[in-house]
Amino acid sequence: MRIVVAGSSGLIGSALVDSLRSGGHSVARLVRREPYNDDEFSWDPESFGVPPDSIAGADAVVNLGGVSVGGWRWTGSFKQELRDSRITPTEVLAEAVAMAGVPVLLNASATGFYGNTGDHIATEADHAGDGFLAELVTEWEAAATEATKGYDTRVAFLRTAPVLSSRGGILGKLRLPFQLGLGAQFGDGRQYFSWISLADEVRAIEYLLTNDIAGPVNLAAPEPVRFKEFARQFAHSLHRPALLRIPGAAATIVGGEMAREMILYSQRVVPAVLSDHGFTFEHPTLTTALEYARG
Repeated sequence: MRIVVAGSSGLIGSALVDSLRSGGHSVARLVRREPYNDDEFSWDPESFGVPPDSIAGADAVVNLGGVSVGGWRWTGSFKQELRDSRITPTEVLAEAVAMAGVPVLLNASATGFYGNTGDHIATEADHAGDGFLAELVTEWEAAATEATKGYDTRVAFLRTAPVLSSRGGILGKLRLPFQLGLGAQFGDGRQYFSWISLADEVRAIEYLLTNDIAGPVNLAAPEPVRFKEFARQFAHSLHRPALLRIPGAAATIVGGEMAREMILYSQRVVPAVLSDHGFTFEHPTLTTALEYARG
């Protein structure tokens, strides 16, 4: 297959490109700079859009672009940056994909769509929750849906949970404090934490490239855990305790809306669509995922 990947320099994108090439696929990369290699194509959604030759003859396009939501306190200007890095680029790329007759578009999304689920088990059949992330993801998915309406392109949304990897992501942010014995639960620790290993994230994306699945797909392991259990197991994997507790109010004072939605919200999300289609996880439990993430 010839597969075009936008957002290929991030944690998921770089791992996906490596895996696809190892599997014998031809991969081209859309980049927001001057191209360095023959497999790269420069694009700019605000000016010249997508070069037609970059996606001509492609079997699929995978769009993983977007500024990380966990990298900064959610000020008004940063919220706008999060929107700007997702909505217009998705509209432009999705329209180009549809008009070029590319049969498959896999577009990044997030489990933040579901908001605070409490103890409710969220599947792809659930509606959007409350909060900024839920609004952002709803707009993000709608951008691809509207741009491909009336065309034959199959569009699937990769509603991804926090990704566990030795390369970075959430474990990269937490590793140092946990190694120093400063591992902590936030709030009462009873909020659910959904997650997926990087290996299963990549495997799921590859699975969706060739299976006739459209619409939202939860890329989350089948066994979400309470956050206090995640903290305990992660600390144990580093041979450290996790004895501290940071009150929810304190976390919100420091991290604001970002801390409330990304740390204190309960996200009990399961991969109903993947499971119904027979996809199996290499790392279905947190224990196996943390063993994998140790490298």
